[in-house]
Amino acid sequence: MSIDVNNESGQEVDEQAILDIARYALTRMRIHPMSELSVIVVDAAAMEQLHVQWMDLPGPTDVMSFPMDELRPPGKDEDEPPQGLLGDIVLCPEVAARQAEQAPTQHTMDEELQLLTVHGVLHLLGYDHEEPGEKAEMFGLQQAIVDGWRSETGLTGPSPAPTVG
Repeated sequence: MSIDVNNESGQEVDEQAILDIARYALTRMRIHPMSELSVIVVDAAAMEQLHVQWMDLPGPTDVMSFPMDELRPPGKDEDEPPQGLLGDIVLCPEVAARQAEQAPTQHTMDEELQLLTVHGVLHLLGYDHEEPGEKAEMFGLQQAIVDGWRSETGLTGPSPAPTVG
């Protein structure tokens, strides 16, 4: 799996953890191992510009996803998932830091960025949270992926609670 993490934010973030959790999420979702993903970390001004341009909403947001080949997880009967370009996930550590501080389960900015990375991956794979049923499915899957990754990597303590959506 080809995953590029490019930090343009000027802030120190745990790029390796972002890479690792993205790879874990894509593997768990059975995405073809030759698929490609790009994660870009930007400052609040750049995120605000993207948010206005693509969503017509003011202010910076935490995460945005820009799908390319519209890949979807393979069905249970499919042996080989299709290969392709997943697209881009854009993260904003400034917004993530604020959300982490305000979350019901106190956690770090890096933990919030890990959660947001999984959230972005799921959006690239076609998941959404506009309707209550969709939200329950997406957030349940998101929490299971974050919990599984944290368990596999030996991280202790509660996983960050979803703050997006």
